[in-house]
Amino acid sequence: MSPEDIAHSAAKAVAAGATEIHVHPKTPCGHDSLSPRVLAPTLEAIRARVAVPVGVTTGAWAEPDPAARLARVRSWSVLPDLASVNWHEPGAEAVAEQLIARGVGVEAGIWSGTDGAARFAASALGPRVLRVLAEVTDPDPATAEASARTLLTELGSAHGRPVLLHGEEGGTWPVLRLAGRLGLATRIGLEDTLVLPDGRRAEGNAQLVAEGLVQYGSFRRSS
Repeated sequence: MSPEDIAHSAAKAVAAGATEIHVHPKTPCGHDSLSPRVLAPTLEAIRARVAVPVGVTTGAWAEPDPAARLARVRSWSVLPDLASVNWHEPGAEAVAEQLIARGVGVEAGIWSGTDGAARFAASALGPRVLRVLAEVTDPDPATAEASARTLLTELGSAHGRPVLLHGEEGGTWPVLRLAGRLGLATRIGLEDTLVLPDGRRAEGNAQLVAEGLVQYGSFRRSS
């Protein structure tokens, strides 16, 4: 997707009720990238369309070498409002520290099934992150809620930081509903799932956001 395509999708998501945007800037070939030449036009295009905070990934899949990933963050000329840092990845704390030093809010990505929660609990940077992004990687709708509760237990006090809870694939909707019951922030988009709760394929991020708000509100009211 081009920066303009991403910005158009972001604007539709915000119109549907999204209060933040999380984006993976992509090369013309469709690969996630941390290059400033990719990041800057994407952020500028989105900000020309919406006024909500915009966050990006710093995932190791976009730049596997920890030193190169840190160098990329240092080279950014246009800064996002926030960036997710997966705490189980090599070099995570160095990236987080650099982001904080540059005034970028850090979402500490803590994935289920990893040692991320233990690493975060021991991290001196924990109290300085913007929030915890609790990512439930269990794709099974029958077990994702239990996996989410286990992850939240592992997080404990999370250094007193707010927690955003979300799932992926088949676990997306059960975890979103759990977030509603627990009163935790959540997110949803095509990165997480391609389908609606009834199994129909979503038309796009905006439809997922709209349905997510319905599901979240319904389960929060019923808790």
